[in-house]
Amino acid sequence: MTTLQRRQFLLGAAGLAAPAIVRAQGASAHVLVVGGGFGGATVARYLRAWAPQIQVTLVEPEERFVTCPFSNHYLAGLRTWDSISHGYHGLRAAGVQIIHARAEDVDGQRRRLHLHTGQELHWDRLVISPGVDMRWDALEGYDQAAARLAPHAWKAGAQTRLLRRQLQAMPDGGVFVMAIPDNPFRCPPGPYERASLIAHYLRQHKPRSKLLLLDAKNNFSKKELFLQGWKALYGGMLEWVSLAQDGQVVRVDARALEVETAFGARHKAHVLNVIPPQKAGMIAERAGVADASGWAPVRAEDFASQRVAGIHVLGDAALAGPIPKSGFAANNQGKVVAAALATELTGQSAPTAWYANTCYSLLAPGYGISVAGVYRAQQGHLVDLPHSVGVSPLDAPAEHRAAEARHGAAWYAGISADIWDR
Repeated sequence: MTTLQRRQFLLGAAGLAAPAIVRAQGASAHVLVVGGGFGGATVARYLRAWAPQIQVTLVEPEERFVTCPFSNHYLAGLRTWDSISHGYHGLRAAGVQIIHARAEDVDGQRRRLHLHTGQELHWDRLVISPGVDMRWDALEGYDQAAARLAPHAWKAGAQTRLLRRQLQAMPDGGVFVMAIPDNPFRCPPGPYERASLIAHYLRQHKPRSKLLLLDAKNNFSKKELFLQGWKALYGGMLEWVSLAQDGQVVRVDARALEVETAFGARHKAHVLNVIPPQKAGMIAERAGVADASGWAPVRAEDFASQRVAGIHVLGDAALAGPIPKSGFAANNQGKVVAAALATELTGQSAPTAWYANTCYSLLAPGYGISVAGVYRAQQGHLVDLPHSVGVSPLDAPAEHRAAEARHGAAWYAGISADIWDR
């Protein structure tokens, strides 16, 4: 499969799960969706489109959703805050009831969702797409208080703005240190795109500065492409230290802006960005769908929980085999889950589930790279479709890198319109 063929297949793959438009007879079922991001908002919109008599309620605490994808562009001054923030008027117009509240607990036996307001909602099916929470006990010295000094910025919002202010205030000649966790975590290439765009910002505004990446892994998504781009674009400004080179951070002193690695090396920063280990969002644990790993195991065919009947879990919170935790994947999974629920609740046969993902990364304006894959359910497991997974070629000319940068921007515009009408 050529790169062009793969991209064309991926562009169509998001609609593979679509059933015929159906109209339920009799009393309509009620589907509750927790989380208004790439996965949850997609389920709500497409379930209303494909089974319009099903009542759909979306529970999301924020009135505007700020995306992690393209938040790195904001950090580097390449995007405005408004351009990565999305409201819910489009979903309301599509017939989705929106409740801006925080989901606090789930009673799986009585099928009740408890909100922080005291309200209790009944559901026939529950979809949980809560994203991630940080494992505050996983890294010595790093907790919520430490994050106010050494932000993770791995949930877009106040932390993202804090990190940008710190970056802007950093002196020329300063050191930006990033601690990167072991897998799995949200958006495998995300830290490396962030490093690239911060290096771009530093080169433009603070050219005597340095960026140090301390990594708990020896390999990462699109590694060779990133290393090639960093060498060409940033030279010695950016240094990546792998696990084998003593890059695993085990201790954080946020007040001193200092980290310590597994073999005792200490690194002092002017700006310290600590990305800690992660787990499924809190409500997944409360619902009983997360296992000892902190993530939620799901059925490959429809992302139904393997632990609690009547609940589906998707997006970053799910244990989804080889499918990365990305916005593209969550949107695709949302369509599969919407199709599964639409057919199940209206008495039709479920469609065959296929899944797709593309992750675009920008290393500098006009310099983009990507990785793509297609996945399917096989004997209860999610597997790569043979010969479908591919990355941008290492020997690509500048025109190809520029095209990838444009494709990434077009993807973001398209998926934002698909989900939130923007």
